[in-house]
Amino acid sequence: MADVVDDINDNVCVQRNSQTTVCKSLSRLPTKPTSPYMFAVLTRPVQRRALVHSARWMSQKPPPSSSGATSSSEAPKEPGPETPEAPADTTSQPGAAPSLDFAPPEVQQPQQKERERTGARSSKGTLSASEKRRQNMGKLSFGLLGLSLGLGLFYMGREWEEHELKEMRLKLEHSPQGRWNRTKERAGNLFDYFNKPAWTELLPPPYPPPHQKPYTLLISIDDLLVTSTWDRQHGWRTAKRPGVDYFLAYISQFYEVVVFTTQNYYTALPVLDKLDKYNFFISHRLFREATRSINGTVVKDLSYLNRDLSKVVALDTDPTHYMTHPENAIILPKWKGDSSDKGLVAMIPFLESIAIYKPADVRPIIEAYHGKDIPIEYAKKEAEAKEKHIEEWKKKANHVSSSSFSSVFGLSQPGTTPRGQPPPTYLEQKRAEAQRQYIEEQKYIEANRETLDKMLQQEQDAMAAQAPGNLFEMFGQPKKPEEKQGQPGQATPTEPMAQDPTKKV
Repeated sequence: MADVVDDINDNVCVQRNSQTTVCKSLSRLPTKPTSPYMFAVLTRPVQRRALVHSARWMSQKPPPSSSGATSSSEAPKEPGPETPEAPADTTSQPGAAPSLDFAPPEVQQPQQKERERTGARSSKGTLSASEKRRQNMGKLSFGLLGLSLGLGLFYMGREWEEHELKEMRLKLEHSPQGRWNRTKERAGNLFDYFNKPAWTELLPPPYPPPHQKPYTLLISIDDLLVTSTWDRQHGWRTAKRPGVDYFLAYISQFYEVVVFTTQNYYTALPVLDKLDKYNFFISHRLFREATRSINGTVVKDLSYLNRDLSKVVALDTDPTHYMTHPENAIILPKWKGDSSDKGLVAMIPFLESIAIYKPADVRPIIEAYHGKDIPIEYAKKEAEAKEKHIEEWKKKANHVSSSSFSSVFGLSQPGTTPRGQPPPTYLEQKRAEAQRQYIEEQKYIEANRETLDKMLQQEQDAMAAQAPGNLFEMFGQPKKPEEKQGQPGQATPTEPMAQDPTKKV
């Protein structure tokens, strides 16, 4: 059904379908004949309005297209994906109602027009002069880097120098040979900083001969001196092995005792302070930072110890800790917390015999007991030596003991060896002296325990006073200990001591 619309410009528009609209001006409709005057009055505004509509329609009419564009638009289209057709533009039709929009359709939708090819060469895939220069410089840099790496690897394969062998603690016959092996060794040393001990020399230089003990004993902590136990009442606790106090106090007369543990400083130090409260028996303490890592395994490398390895004995429960020097290590079974254990004390006769007889190299002796129960095997050896000593004593012509003969001339105290019994061996004499020394030392500690505790507390207080209390003191000047001055004419009170606590009787 047609719709009739009244236009504001005295036009009548009839819409026949969705795309066609027919409009007619009211001035063109037939009218009844009137007078000339009336006709002139009525036609004057009608003509004026028609002229305005014609001018407006001419201003909106698009310019005619060229013949080339017309022919190209009439060319058959190539088959392609179907697209929805745009609605017909009714503004270009003569009979359509004029639009009030003065902008042409080309200005409204410029993106729909295809870009015309001008025939010029495209810049796609081409590089500018600066980009080419940048690429050339990058290639040159990579070439120089590869050349320098090649020369560096070639230089790293040179022969070993003397200072390198000294730093690696190797001899020329034990060092890697061949250019490729030397290159790998030097390249590994560049990235081996965190796998090595924190210091090149773990212990300070030894004292002169009269004061330095000739042998060094390395002792581990874990499952050798202490172990961790758990129960419902107390939870986790650190248990001390039976006889550990006697072992440390007695064996320190013969060896320079060094505790070498894989634990960190903050976990092992409280345990050591309980084992050796006054620092009488343990000479040095080495912690995790003194170890090295080899293929992910923690190793105690004795080449950094700064001691003669022919006089070093190590006690441990893990053989991998001394994989670099197994000839110096004695591997003992782990202590599981048994209160009746005597394995640590049973090692004393073997260790004291080494220090008493003073062999030039302890490594062959340790190798001879490798894989054996050292306390039992050594007890057999000592029993055989005792029997041999008794047999030699019995074979003497006069069967008179040397002690009784010497007592006649006053060369020895009477009653040292009962008459009719063999004299003690050299090992037994030295062992008896060491036992007397241990007893006297324990008596001294017990007599001066209160004084030693006060001195230890004063030392701890002095260290705490010098510790910084905040960040400003940490990065500034350290604290100065306060000096307590007495009144004039009064002496500063001091604690008398029976003897020097650092001097062993």
